Amino acid sequence: MHEVNEHEVRGHGVRGHEICFVVPGDIDDADVPSGGNRYDRRLREALEASGRTVRELAMPGAWPRPGDAARRGLARSLAALPGGTVVLLDGLVACGVPEIIVPEAERLKLAVLVHLPLADEPGQADLDAGERKVLEAAGAVVATSPWAKEHLISHHGLEPSRVHAVTPGTDPASLASGTDGATGLLSVASVTPRKGHDVLVEALATVAHLPWRCEFAGPLSRDPEYVARLHRLIGRHRLGDRVHLEGPLAGKRLDDAYAAADLLVLASRAETYGMVVTEALARGIPVLATSVDGVPDTLGWDPSGAVPGLLVPPDDPAAMGGALRRWLVEPELRSRLRAAARLRRGMLPGWDDTARRMALVLSRLRRENR
Repeated sequence: MHEVNEHEVRGHGVRGHEICFVVPGDIDDADVPSGGNRYDRRLREALEASGRTVRELAMPGAWPRPGDAARRGLARSLAALPGGTVVLLDGLVACGVPEIIVPEAERLKLAVLVHLPLADEPGQADLDAGERKVLEAAGAVVATSPWAKEHLISHHGLEPSRVHAVTPGTDPASLASGTDGATGLLSVASVTPRKGHDVLVEALATVAHLPWRCEFAGPLSRDPEYVARLHRLIGRHRLGDRVHLEGPLAGKRLDDAYAAADLLVLASRAETYGMVVTEALARGIPVLATSVDGVPDTLGWDPSGAVPGLLVPPDDPAAMGGALRRWLVEPELRSRLRAAARLRRGMLPGWDDTARRMALVLSRLRRENR
């Protein structure tokens, strides 16, 4: 992958029909995988596969709260771009620094890709006003689901015509063989409060009398205090031999985890899309998830209208525990959900569709005010 640096931008410029893509510096860090980083990487690859030229600026920093050096680096990199350049900025980088982004919106054609509104992440509510300034200044705002699009419009009072939904694609995958058809449970998510692992542990405790094993796959470094609390909760319920925090998984290790899964479980308190839902469905794995934000639409329906999983309210261990019990003790339910998941599998769009939709947004932005 070619990453453009400041000298290269100044020396050679960005040709008229190229896209400059500003992403977090940890985009390819296997220790901190995220849905946002995966979206950014696969989008760039799909855009390039469709014949478009993308120049990437991977910006180091503790986004959305960067230090002074990271702020200066972003400001210099944007200032080095010729006027009129089409720039797609990951919202994690852009939305916390309105003092840098808003002035550049006067001369660059900016689109901001919002994976998650900052105020929806615990501890980031104070960044909400700055995010609004950035999104108001941008020529286009891109959300990752229809639900997220409407949420951004209503929450920030944005002009609807400037906000677009470009949903993630899904990579084809082999059907999962599973464990025994029931007891292999998998949760793929960063271990942070927003993902609700504590709710899931409480729910698992209600079915401790039944056979199951649950693997938590996701980074453990984003909120160490929460991870410590989660370990204590697992110990309190004596689930240490059945709930395993595996840390971040990628490549073959993640593929193997999916292959052994009978059910994907996602206990999120907020989720604009939920890429792991479609990653599971691509393997024919049913999903138990919270009916929060964009998740119900992501789970979707098979061609007959059947839902390929179970939805429960967020922050409700009893409801999630009840759904887990049904999954574990009702073979007919498992068979029905598995059949729906396999049918839904054939309906999932690929990343080429994501690239096409994003290219339309950026082409429209390029043509404006010309």
